[in-house]
Amino acid sequence: MSGEAWEYAAVFLAALLIALVLTPLMVRLANRWHVFDHPGDHKSHRFAVPYLGGVAMVAALSVAVIVATLVSPPESGGDELTIVVGIAVLLSLLGLADDLRGLGFAPRIIVEIGAGAALWAVDAGVELTGSDLGDLVLTVIWVVGITNAFNLLDNMDGLSAGVAALGAGSCFVIAVANGQFLIGGLSAALGGCALGFLRHNFPPARIYMGDAGSLYLGFLLAYLAIKLRFDAPQDVTFLVPILVLGVPILDTTLVVVTRLLHRRNPLEGGQDHVSHRLVRLGLPVPGAVGTIYVGAAACGIVALVVSRVDPTSAYLLAALVVGIGLVVGVALARVPVYDSARTSRSKAATTPAVRSRHAGERRGGRPAPARSRRRKGS
Repeated sequence: MSGEAWEYAAVFLAALLIALVLTPLMVRLANRWHVFDHPGDHKSHRFAVPYLGGVAMVAALSVAVIVATLVSPPESGGDELTIVVGIAVLLSLLGLADDLRGLGFAPRIIVEIGAGAALWAVDAGVELTGSDLGDLVLTVIWVVGITNAFNLLDNMDGLSAGVAALGAGSCFVIAVANGQFLIGGLSAALGGCALGFLRHNFPPARIYMGDAGSLYLGFLLAYLAIKLRFDAPQDVTFLVPILVLGVPILDTTLVVVTRLLHRRNPLEGGQDHVSHRLVRLGLPVPGAVGTIYVGAAACGIVALVVSRVDPTSAYLLAALVVGIGLVVGVALARVPVYDSARTSRSKAATTPAVRSRHAGERRGGRPAPARSRRRKGS
């Protein structure tokens, strides 16, 4: 891509429209093939809800990117783009297999570590320590962490897709402002496919993205964020990815820390995410989702400012955001979510849009056809 406005608009609209069209088709296929997220275990939604939304997003972004590169071939970075999108598709297939059969933790973490190492191998990883080994380790930690953070964030209707769209928008603005046209184009495509899916996923959701979608979004955003470049010291440059993805980082940190403090397994599901705590405080589900959107947008704006100011101002802004995050995290950690877990499940019908699965909690969705059956591994 050469950075023309029409190119960004075209790739965004292509991904948006394809996702808008394909997502309802995935609903029909999921109903026909009985691919549902069923109630049970830690889940609190009352009815089975179709999966396969992630497949629509993968197809939408892939087609949009392929067409864009054919119409306007990039002057450089084309091979890296192909590798990155290929890894993302591989992770999506891994997530789809987990949605359908249940793979467990080990296969997922092994593939995710491999994905992070592959980014580093093609010079698309973290460049911070000055040491190959140090950068490799940080790249793997970043990729695994952010990929799973979006998987965990997929715990309420419209949440993960909306935050992903906002994160992609932030990456787009920062990339274009600094002449990173290829990163800007991929960000536009990612934002388009996330918004197209969100049309059908906003509460009450007609379809869930599943791990096929959340792993895909998380990996691509992890890549886009660490690829952002601007005229600043390396440690300042790395503040921007953390700020852009501040919401999923906060949510994952809160969940892991509070579960460990309460002697709970951090890998199991639970209604203890930021979204669930906001609902427990009295917000309706759309209000909780909207509040988190505001937080994600604010983090993106601060990231843009940090990329444009001097290092001292950047550090001060980042410190301010971290301080606010700590205050918010401590306040949310005090919300009682564990002592009444059974009660909350018994009242699932009162809030029809919260979702639960191994990566979070879900409620809501449409009743499944009478022939639907529980998936193996649910």
